[in-house]
Amino acid sequence: MDAQKVSTEILATIRAMNRCWTAGWHEEEFRHYIHPDAVAIVPATPGRLTGRDAYVAGWRGFCEAAVIHEWHETDHTVQIFAGGKSAVVTYLFTITFALGSQKQTMHGRDMFFLVKEGRRWLVAADQYSPEPHQ
Repeated sequence: MDAQKVSTEILATIRAMNRCWTAGWHEEEFRHYIHPDAVAIVPATPGRLTGRDAYVAGWRGFCEAAVIHEWHETDHTVQIFAGGKSAVVTYLFTITFALGSQKQTMHGRDMFFLVKEGRRWLVAADQYSPEPHQ
């Protein structure tokens, strides 16, 4: 297994998935990156989002309510497990968006767990949170 090649492939998957919601809402393409049994823990929703439909609905709700002005990802790390069949990706992000007339910038961190199914990497778990104030 070429770890650098796998890491590059995984990061390309994450970046492509993020473009599906940060550069306009592209639901069908977004769904393509999400595992049917995905789970997400997000700060604005109690409990967890379970399953692809709930996961997608959570992002749809945000994208329909917000106008995204900027999205930046930095400090990516990829850890590969199970002989290249699963991985954890973490990074920091900054997003500027408007909800109604209120524009805000959020600094946060994201952690994804991905699994390889066939030739595709799918997001099986996601947890993001705002970066704590220091």
